[in-house]
Amino acid sequence: MSLEKNINCERRRFKKITNFRLSHRFMSIGIAIVLLSIVGMFARAFAMEGETEWLKQLLQKTLLVGMLIMSVSKDKVEDEMTIGLRAQSYAIAFVIGVIYALVMPYVEFGVSNAVHSGGEAFKDLGDFQVLLFMLMIQLMIYHNLKRYR
Repeated sequence: MSLEKNINCERRRFKKITNFRLSHRFMSIGIAIVLLSIVGMFARAFAMEGETEWLKQLLQKTLLVGMLIMSVSKDKVEDEMTIGLRAQSYAIAFVIGVIYALVMPYVEFGVSNAVHSGGEAFKDLGDFQVLLFMLMIQLMIYHNLKRYR
């Protein structure tokens, strides 16, 4: 009997984690964080001089947090269809993100060697670039799937 209780307890915990959604109010908070981060990135790029690498890192992290908040916030009407569409968009974004992370370094290497004939070094993608790409793909695919359902 205790094995069955443990299994049910683990099942409830797993469902609690997989069904986690923020309130719909957080969508506007996420959008505001993303917009402020983008404005801050432009301000840093064009207006600030000197060593601002820490600000770049901070703005990148806040951009990712804002997009994550947008990604996990509920819609006004949350039903089984939107939950399924959200799961599909996460799966598609994951597959496209993995393909992007595998192919893009070789594309950048080929293009940089074609443009700069000096033999550029092979560079790997950073975590920010991959996470940003996957969150953008997930949000775009989810909203497109929702629109054409």
